[in-house]
Amino acid sequence: MNLLQGHFAGFHRSLERIGSSYKPNSSLMISLMMQHLLPLTTLLLLSIVPTETAVVASVAQCNESFLEKTPPNIPDILEGGNIKDQNRYKVICQTLTDIRRFVTLYDTKNRIPVFSAAEYRGGGEGKGSRWKIEPQLENQTGDANMTPADKKITYDHQAGTNDYAKQTEFDRGHLFPSSYRSEEGDINSTYTLTNAVPQRRRFNNGRWNLMERCVKCILDNYCIKNNNQIEGFVVIGAQPGNENPLNQRINIPSVLWSAFCCYSQSKESWLASAHWGENTDDGPKYLQTKTLAELHTKLRIEAFPGPQCRNGKSATELYSESPCKAQCRQK
Repeated sequence: MNLLQGHFAGFHRSLERIGSSYKPNSSLMISLMMQHLLPLTTLLLLSIVPTETAVVASVAQCNESFLEKTPPNIPDILEGGNIKDQNRYKVICQTLTDIRRFVTLYDTKNRIPVFSAAEYRGGGEGKGSRWKIEPQLENQTGDANMTPADKKITYDHQAGTNDYAKQTEFDRGHLFPSSYRSEEGDINSTYTLTNAVPQRRRFNNGRWNLMERCVKCILDNYCIKNNNQIEGFVVIGAQPGNENPLNQRINIPSVLWSAFCCYSQSKESWLASAHWGENTDDGPKYLQTKTLAELHTKLRIEAFPGPQCRNGKSATELYSESPCKAQCRQK
């Protein structure tokens, strides 16, 4: 019997005792109703007050976005699931319409994400709504849902729309891209400034965009499990740079990186690859596909600590096949 049922049962038992011993009167009935129904009202109110939080103390509290619920290792920031500086780095269970969509580790000093991660289940080409912010970075008791950014506000612990105002050099560059989502709410959720960094426009629209399309093609065509459902895991991050901050507030990353891992039924093996590129306008037309080991050697980032990804086949072995041949050029 739950608490609500218990209160109803207690009220009925009181009525039965009255019926056997007393002639009930209105004042006694009111007293009994108040005795039993006030606690019931309190329980009902507690049941509808939202207790969900978006900014949490540990990555374990929204680990559904990681393969085998294991987060990446980012040196001096997140190691073995432990955040080294919890005052600076905040875990955001990115929430929209009371649904958790993906996870971000956010740097409140540089006001950019360290990484965003999510399970990939198929993507589209939809565009999102207006840019949003995370209320609980400013006020721990704020709304758990991301809310539209106010152009009149300069936020203390995160970027705002005014930081990117009248920009011709930098985009609000997604880490986890909207094209990696298909449902409208999921697409809209990627348009939060806690999932964006100042990304040089030519880099964002050029070689980074081509890389995203290549990875998406691999995920859509090869990351299919035995149940014929698409499933892959993606982690995308940024490394802080040393140039003058955007609007004197927002760190401009020097490097962006991306990694994915999945099991492929058709190939009967795990697939895993990584990419990274300097956040500059000039550079090669295509980002070269690398292994997770090379990502770790170059940037010291362990995107997927588990052995299955570390030993997975590289996606480059698939580039000559027809599904992704056009999207995954290397030169």
